[in-house]
Amino acid sequence: MADLLYEKHDNYATFTMNRPERLNALGGSMQPELTEALRDFTNDDAMRVGIVTGAGRAFSAGADLKEMAERNARGDGRSQYGGVTETGVQFSRNPKPFIAAINGLCIAGGLERALDCDIRIASSEAFFGLFEVKRGILAGYAIHHLARMIPFGDAMYILLTGDRVSAEAALRWGLVQEVVEPDQVMPRAIEVAEMIAANAPLSVQGTKSIAQQWRQLQIDESYRFGQWVNKIVLTSEDSKEGPRAFAEKREAAWMGR
Repeated sequence: MADLLYEKHDNYATFTMNRPERLNALGGSMQPELTEALRDFTNDDAMRVGIVTGAGRAFSAGADLKEMAERNARGDGRSQYGGVTETGVQFSRNPKPFIAAINGLCIAGGLERALDCDIRIASSEAFFGLFEVKRGILAGYAIHHLARMIPFGDAMYILLTGDRVSAEAALRWGLVQEVVEPDQVMPRAIEVAEMIAANAPLSVQGTKSIAQQWRQLQIDESYRFGQWVNKIVLTSEDSKEGPRAFAEKREAAWMGR
């Protein structure tokens, strides 16, 4: 079974993260399958809008920390974060718009994947969070983009506390644009996709390109600075202890080094 399900409809396509047994963690073969699907989607003129969602009860739990712990145990280089970083930004830089249909749990790299979309529609049962500080690692995309998208204090609360954020709070802070009943997430996402697809495609793509240019202004400087910080944090003992503690279902013993 594919880790990503790609389906084309009349004028939109769905990209379903399909690892429900791991809460759609961003591992396995999902990334190369997504890259291939996006290549087809981008080159198909009939496809106007993409919808990203998750199979089962989760949108995505983010990086596969079990895979990360296994890599660290094998000594496969420094600790790696498997979420959405500057190299994994694929929806915001695509010329066509993307809607995140957030059907459930949406945390860490899963939230970052949703943030990389242009519009977010969430289930009333969804919840959100960036828990990386609890794992001894760094958020990726969100460190650079979240404060550009919602009020600075709200972004810092999410990033620094690792607290769980309800769908209602996410709507209040502008993290999502709509909250609907669970069985209405995909129907509403499709409705919005069809509204967009009915418009002139060059006008839609031009609007997105200008808006994204503003949003990502000087973002490369943030990425360069982030690479320097990552060398310190992601080579630390704590960055190995966090995923290991998660995999062993125990509290982490932080050393601050």
